[in-house]
Amino acid sequence: MVDPSEQFKFELSEELENILFYWKKFSIDEEHGGFVGQRDHYNNQIPEASKGVILNTRILWTFSAVANYKGEKSGELSSIAHRAYGYLKRAFQDNIFGGVYWELDLKGNPINKRKQIYAQAFAIYALSEYFLFSGDENAKNWALSLFRLIEKHARDQKENGYLEAFQENWAPIEDMRLSEKDKNSEKTMNTHLHVLEAYTTLYKISEDAEVKEALENLTTLFLEKFYYPKNQHFQLFFDKQWNREGNIVSYGHDIEAIWLIMEAAKASGNEDLVKKAEKIAVPVAETFLKEAYIPKKGVINEKDLNSGKTDMDRHWWPQAEAMVGLNYAWNISGKKEFKNAIFDIWDYTKEHIIDHENGEWFFRVDENNRPYKEEDKLGMWKCPYHNSRACVVLLEQKI
Repeated sequence: MVDPSEQFKFELSEELENILFYWKKFSIDEEHGGFVGQRDHYNNQIPEASKGVILNTRILWTFSAVANYKGEKSGELSSIAHRAYGYLKRAFQDNIFGGVYWELDLKGNPINKRKQIYAQAFAIYALSEYFLFSGDENAKNWALSLFRLIEKHARDQKENGYLEAFQENWAPIEDMRLSEKDKNSEKTMNTHLHVLEAYTTLYKISEDAEVKEALENLTTLFLEKFYYPKNQHFQLFFDKQWNREGNIVSYGHDIEAIWLIMEAAKASGNEDLVKKAEKIAVPVAETFLKEAYIPKKGVINEKDLNSGKTDMDRHWWPQAEAMVGLNYAWNISGKKEFKNAIFDIWDYTKEHIIDHENGEWFFRVDENNRPYKEEDKLGMWKCPYHNSRACVVLLEQKI
């Protein structure tokens, strides 16, 4: 009889290769350099699509991380990682004010130069992983310079935390939103979460004392400001003084946060933070199973606790993050319900989220498992990072 954990890992390994195959085949822009900006549900390239920094940094992170996982220093993974680093440096880097631009046109000219802290964080995350792969000191130094820009301009020295966005020259900006669906809040859990993961890897490669302080501070913010123990959720939107704005629960962010917080605490070497992170991980995961996970039907998207309105769509990335977060909870608690849910979510993902006809994963499906065909397969927000990372992390861990 085949061991379920071994079968699971075998299938993850195969799926990782499928994901990589897709991005090798469909993402490279041979005509204009770098990577194409957008492909639709059917993989048709959108001719004049712009190029976003989130897609580009996530491609850099993915190919660097998988090369690190496999121990490869040459070949296709290496080639695409180097391509992504070169394009990020050549086209997205602001050599006047520092930081990375938000968006370029088809040919690589900046068209939106705003400094979104989320984007600076992803650049740090990707550059740090690329340094682990390449050993290129220029990549590490660039990551550290971005860290100092964030600390200088975005860190709120009075109220703590990080502000969302700035103009090209780091002057204040009125509309701070990461996307049209977000609230125009000065501080958000989403941005802080990705600063956290970025600083985690940056500290691993630099052992810089300032990075360590910032990492411990951020981890504490998650434990004390974002986490709401009364309902075991993380709160998403705040004003500058940490007054909550709205009451939406993002289930994907809940389950993603617990394992990223644990990794941050471990990287910092602060045992007190590690214990605190482990203490909240299981309650958050248990609440997640009760509210977000439906056996044989995957993970739903979000809920507005004020109105009671629930978004029943199944987005691709919460399925990936759920498997990782639940595995952390299982390794802490040994509770079988976590492990059973991981296998069940994977079965659901294989059947309904992975696009077996056109490759990669659907952006989202509705509650009847019908894909939204108007969504991109590759785009500003549709990237290889969540699903490839889940494969790598789970392949490396005890299941």
